[in-house]
Amino acid sequence: MLVKNWMNKPAITIDKHSSMQEAMNLMKTHRITLLPVMDKNRLVGVVTDRDLKKASPSGATTLEIHELLYLLSTIQIKDIMSPKPISVPPDFTIEETAELLLANKISGVPVVDDGSVVGVITHTDLFKVIISLTGIGKKGIQFAFCLEDRQGSILDVAQIIRGFGGRIASILTSYEKAPEGYRNVYIRMYSIDRIKLEELKSALKAKATLLYMVDHRNNSREIY
Repeated sequence: MLVKNWMNKPAITIDKHSSMQEAMNLMKTHRITLLPVMDKNRLVGVVTDRDLKKASPSGATTLEIHELLYLLSTIQIKDIMSPKPISVPPDFTIEETAELLLANKISGVPVVDDGSVVGVITHTDLFKVIISLTGIGKKGIQFAFCLEDRQGSILDVAQIIRGFGGRIASILTSYEKAPEGYRNVYIRMYSIDRIKLEELKSALKAKATLLYMVDHRNNSREIY
């Protein structure tokens, strides 16, 4: 999954000489939390809602409202932005981007293609990707297994689910926190007759180690 398919576009940007008040208005109008800062079509920094909050007068200020607005209009973005911004290209993968945000402890980055800012991607967009990948929009049931790391182990349990009339929305796997020689597998399925659910669980337990089951229709959870 590539950044270009999940980024916010077109990018809402701001000039480095613009005021802090202008940045606040842009973020409020477009419901965004990060603005690429430009200088003659060149990316020179980023400003976030956190930067604006840090630069804003304290809530205990004795300034009158007109004085406060004047102060915000005199503070330029170049004085509060983060210079030397980190950016990613449109063909970066989502997981590469998530790793980059985590490593640098940042909430988002501009997306740059041939020197032009073509979009912005933030942790909120990454959450949307997670929701899409897991298939939770289908609700249904999620099973978690600890399976042998061998060819066909996932197919074995998937065929059991399909044999009971279940339709698979997503299959995710991870070696994290799994014993050596095994992997954790998460399968979300839907469209199964609930009358057959107990029989399905028994069939799955006979074939593999079932870690948990979450039924989103009635929010029931079973940990094994």
